[in-house]
Amino acid sequence: MTTAPHASVEQARALLSLNTAYHRAKALHSAVELGLFELLAAGPATIAEIRERLGLAHPLTEEYLKSLAALGLLDRDGASFRNTPAAAAFLVPTSSTYLGGSVLQHARKHYHVWAGLTTALREGGADSGAEAHGPEAYPQHYADPDRARQVMAHFDTFSTFTAKELACRVDWERYRTFVDIGGARGNLASRLALAHPHLSGTIFDLPALAPLCAELVAERGVEGRVGFQGGDFRTDPLPTADAVVIGHVLPDWPLSVRRKLLARIFDALPSGGALVIYDLMTDPGTETEDDLLQRLNHGLIRGDSSSCSVQECREAVAEAGFRVRQTERIDNLLGDWLVVALKP
Repeated sequence: MTTAPHASVEQARALLSLNTAYHRAKALHSAVELGLFELLAAGPATIAEIRERLGLAHPLTEEYLKSLAALGLLDRDGASFRNTPAAAAFLVPTSSTYLGGSVLQHARKHYHVWAGLTTALREGGADSGAEAHGPEAYPQHYADPDRARQVMAHFDTFSTFTAKELACRVDWERYRTFVDIGGARGNLASRLALAHPHLSGTIFDLPALAPLCAELVAERGVEGRVGFQGGDFRTDPLPTADAVVIGHVLPDWPLSVRRKLLARIFDALPSGGALVIYDLMTDPGTETEDDLLQRLNHGLIRGDSSSCSVQECREAVAEAGFRVRQTERIDNLLGDWLVVALKP
């Protein structure tokens, strides 16, 4: 047996690290599922205390905690472990920048969908898990309040950072009202309202989310400025407003549905009204490894859908009658593209 040309131990280690990358992901998933970071938010704890409070029985618990420390999620102080600043900021449920909702969604849903990637590639979408996790499954998820809260926590993870970007990148001074189509329980809409006190918003989504929206709006103190209207944005009349926000919705549906929805948004807006789109879009000039993998993930989850390019989005918006005013990449978790267009 001969050694392949240009083979090196460094290359082999890199491939091995890629091969076992799920070790790191599952270590994080389990810590959030167990409530470890929430426990340590109250202060450092010893291994024995962690075992007792979380009900951990495995003899490798100490090794597990040491692994989390090696990953930068915990700090060890003598016999005790505590959250690192990053864990405290992003993995404690009471934090305003909590990412654990997405971690849990990946642990409980996405990880299992990816386990079927080989089958999905060979056989198409039938075994990809899309039927259970794609857009057509939303009514089923939202019928169960606890399940709906899990999905909302996942969505909130991303919309928190997106709201900050939209608040500063879109010229909201010329508008007074907006509609967030597919706006879930209103995390993005309420944050926009808080950033711009002159704005009032309406979330337009499936009726089952109304109670969750009411809770969040009350918690944020924006009652009277942010409301909810239940309906199906594919068929029901859209609320009227000066601007429409829509993100991570259009690629969920076939091209014909997207075109119809853009046309309906155009009809619902007044002259001078704005369409604000944010989503994963392809762009060869800026494409990264993370972009490609995120689009693959979304495709597996969404099912019968596909991402479009920035240029295709601009063309579809123009076809609906809008004039594109602004196109740029925003600094949110997914590196979405922002397209702002005006109705003449």
